[in-house]
Amino acid sequence: MAELTTIARPYAKAAFEYALANSKVADWANALDFAAQVASNKQVAAVISNPALSSEEKGNVLLKIGEGKVSDKVENFIKLLARNHRLEALPAIKQRFEVLKAEYEKAAEVEVISANPLSDEQLQRLVEKLTAKLGRKVNIETRIDESLIGGLVIRADDMVIDGSVRGKLDKLSESLRA
Repeated sequence: MAELTTIARPYAKAAFEYALANSKVADWANALDFAAQVASNKQVAAVISNPALSSEEKGNVLLKIGEGKVSDKVENFIKLLARNHRLEALPAIKQRFEVLKAEYEKAAEVEVISANPLSDEQLQRLVEKLTAKLGRKVNIETRIDESLIGGLVIRADDMVIDGSVRGKLDKLSESLRA
């Protein structure tokens, strides 16, 4: 995992700098997201890791799937990754690209996990409070996990706020064992 992150960093930086210089950051983010999803598919991943195929053939599989969905520049980027035997790093490249994009936009990607769906009003209040706390624009992605019983778990970068009932019960159990 760390190796793919190391490999991904210069490719993501180059892609981001190109996208930024050409005012195509959103387009590249979407294209890399699509390519990363394709590369993460079990069948495509098996093709990418097949040593019997040439790097060009592996790249062509990705390009065939993405035909008409990515620009010529993104196609060239995928060909470059294929030539350098780096197609398996696409998900890590996409992830690092998103980090660079968020830093540039002064935005934070926040995952909110709740036991029940949140109302629009609750989400809006949460966005306001997190924006004030983090000092950045906040993009929230929500997920439901009924095992939390109630409350929320909030993840932003390396910060985790566990306000769930399950988390509080776990802390209580731990303190009783001590």
